[in-house]
Amino acid sequence: MVLVIAGTVTGFARDLLVAGVFGASASTDAFMIAWTVPETAAPLLIEGALSFLLIPYFSRAVADGRPLREVVWAALPKVLLALVLLTAVTAAAAPLITRALAPGMPDHSLAARCMQVTALTVLGFGLAGYGSAALRTHKVFGPPAAIYLAYNAAIIAAIALGHSAWGIVSVAYGVAAGGLAMVLILAPSVVRRIGPPLRGGAALSISWTVFAPIAAFTLIRQAQVFVERFVASSLPTGSISYLNYAQKIAQVPMVASLIVATVSFPVLARAIAARDDETAARRVLGDMRVAAALVLFATAFLVAHAPDVVRLLLEHGAFTAGDTEETAWSMRLYCLGLLGQVAVGVLCRVYFCAQQPMWYPAAVMVAGLVLTAVAAPLLVPALGVGGVALANAAGITLTGALLLTGLRAPLLVLPKRALMFSLGRLTLAAALATGACFAVRPAVPDLPVLVLVPLEAAGTAAAFVIAALLVGAKRDLSAALRLREEGA
Repeated sequence: MVLVIAGTVTGFARDLLVAGVFGASASTDAFMIAWTVPETAAPLLIEGALSFLLIPYFSRAVADGRPLREVVWAALPKVLLALVLLTAVTAAAAPLITRALAPGMPDHSLAARCMQVTALTVLGFGLAGYGSAALRTHKVFGPPAAIYLAYNAAIIAAIALGHSAWGIVSVAYGVAAGGLAMVLILAPSVVRRIGPPLRGGAALSISWTVFAPIAAFTLIRQAQVFVERFVASSLPTGSISYLNYAQKIAQVPMVASLIVATVSFPVLARAIAARDDETAARRVLGDMRVAAALVLFATAFLVAHAPDVVRLLLEHGAFTAGDTEETAWSMRLYCLGLLGQVAVGVLCRVYFCAQQPMWYPAAVMVAGLVLTAVAAPLLVPALGVGGVALANAAGITLTGALLLTGLRAPLLVLPKRALMFSLGRLTLAAALATGACFAVRPAVPDLPVLVLVPLEAAGTAAAFVIAALLVGAKRDLSAALRLREEGA
């Protein structure tokens, strides 16, 4: 958790540096299009699809008596070949990809140049994801959590050293270097904990037919961002950047709230493999309660105090007061979907522990994507760039609800009624806390944001706890504060 938080802090420093040096302009919009590659590669290859495939695969192999070292090194050559080919294809197709993602952008040359550089993250993230999955299966969590420190440090160094010579392309160079730095951080731990490569080991292979529905789910989920940028590319200059900055801030509590689920995933995979439904259900219920409580508190805080938070973090250098206003507006609406994002992050893991391919998660993600794609153009005339953020929130919330609805035997039976009541109480507490913050805001003196934001965070926390007690969510809140699961 400490390493993840440290990685998040350096990510904040990275985004603050990008905003301060480059602001929200045509060049940052071009880079955000290129950043789609690492943004897609990360969930596909590090925390998402590849992890959902490999951790259950490695866990089942170990449960069957196969040495983890043998399984890991036997499957690596095919994975490496696929990553190299995918990296080359992404770099070659960069001009076409940028035009498809942002048809409303006047000039695509800068975006394509940046994307050709960031394509290297496909190889770096893929190898980092493979090593992380092996270590997590072995119940080693420190090195996988440290990779984001290396990634963000490389980007910060590239901007600091090269922004005057290369402009926004310096960020792309940093992204590419950061992906390779991830591999360098993990490699010693993999060799030490898993063991050095075997020679002449048994030829094992991964069923890529199992990977297909997992990859489809992850890519369709990432397509929410594709839709956002497609629509925003026709809005005033800077709109793509506003959405990106808003998401980067709002997703921090979501990522932090899923730390417990990330650590518990190998336990969940082994429980489902052993058909220990009671342990698996208790694990999922506990993870969902913890994640929901944390992210709903964050939602209340960010919705109530978005302008102050953005002003504190980003309004420096080239980032103007007008940029703050647009980013804060987008962030408020984007935050309405954080609970849905947490539900998707926790519940999809259950589906991907099954031995047979499951297309249901990808299908419900399509439903959410369709809602986002339809709603975004309809909401933009009234809400501006915030309409795109609200459409995203609606789409991911629909997906989370459908994933919960679809959980049933023989996969896993959850106490859905108890979970829904728990989430309802916590959501009501967050709404009451948000209303209380808005009510007292006019009486708060005009303080420097460096002082004001921590006070607002403390006040929101107090309001959330009091509201939770008033609506009968004491048990739900106490489970989250202890960071452990309880029975339904």
